[in-house]
Order: sequence, then structure tokens, then C-alpha cells
Amino acid sequence: MSAIRLLVLGAVRQHGRAHGYQVRNDLEYWGAHEWSNTKPGSIYHALKQMAKQGVLHAHEVAPSAAGGPPRTEYEVTDAGREEYFRLLRQALAAHDQKADLLSAAIGFMVDLPREEVLGLLRQRLAGLAGWRSAVTDHYTPEGGPEALGHIGEIMHRWVHSADAEAEWTRGLIARIEGGAYSFADEGGAPFVGVLAEGQENPYA
Repeated sequence: MSAIRLLVLGAVRQHGRAHGYQVRNDLEYWGAHEWSNTKPGSIYHALKQMAKQGVLHAHEVAPSAAGGPPRTEYEVTDAGREEYFRLLRQALAAHDQKADLLSAAIGFMVDLPREEVLGLLRQRLAGLAGWRSAVTDHYTPEGGPEALGHIGEIMHRWVHSADAEAEWTRGLIARIEGGAYSFADEGGAPFVGVLAEGQENPYA
């Protein structure tokens, strides 16, 4: 699964309707061009492809008074909302997602209820434990990697990665359990992660 699909759907959804430049600006504001493959061309391509697939609806907008060609604004369809939440839930729960997809999911996790996010993250923890045991059934980390020659470094890194991911996930769970952030079912003021029309992007 590609992170750009989740990122673009989420960015459009936050605006209600957005044109390509707004989506690009938001994702640059998040630094997504540094931690994912969301380059300008891939963003515009994703918008057009998802409109063809029916998860986005394309609105032709008249040219501005200042001139220039008409631009297209996009809106998430009912099918797009289903796809968005499916991707979001899957990315939060899976232990083996690429870092860019997990990062995208963290950025949108507050669109779900708090308890659901906690349940998905606990699924992730269970998956990480199973992933770790797939190695430790055959490799004893306490013995060090040298016992298996330099190939042991592969297993050593595997265990280290699983432990680090589990530690981070437990910390996130603890923060959410402790009341951090405003989730979809709570009616509070959500964190605004998008730029207003005309607002300068400090990271562009």
C-alpha cells in the first residue's frame, strides 16, 4: 500500500474541497516530502487517478479574476471516505508497515475514536511481539550476533527494530490513555494541521 493514497485522501478530507496546490502545500507543511515519496508530480497524479477511480470527485473551477487557467478542486466521495478509513485503520494496526505509511496514519489518527485507536495500536503491539518471536525462536539476542557470524547482525537488527517499535508504540498508547490529543468522538477542538488559503508555508 502506498502512503500517498492515504495522505492525499486525508489532506483533501480536512479541507472539504481542495485543489492540488493546497494538498501539496499541506503535505510539505507536514514535511511529508522528506519522509515519504510525495513529490509534486506524484501528488497531482494521485489526485487524477483517484478521481478516475471514484474516491475523489473533481470540480472544475472557473479561472481567477487575476487570470490563469481553470483549476480543479477535489472532494472525497462516499467511496473515498470508506477507503480513507480502511487505509487508516490498516496502517495503525499493522506491525510491518513502511515508516511513511505509519507516519501518515499517525497524522490522521485523531479522525478515529480514542478507544478504537488504542485497540488498533494494541493489535500493532501484538504483531510486533509475534514478529520478534519469529527470530528469537531461533536466535538468542543475549548471546550476541557473533555466534552466527556476520549474518547474525541481520537477526540482531530485526530484534532491535521490533523492541524499538514496541517501546514507541507503548509510549504512544500511554499518552493517548492519559488524555493526549482530541479524537473524533470527543467534540473538542481538533489540532489544525492544514494551511488556510493564502497562508504562507514556512517549510515550502
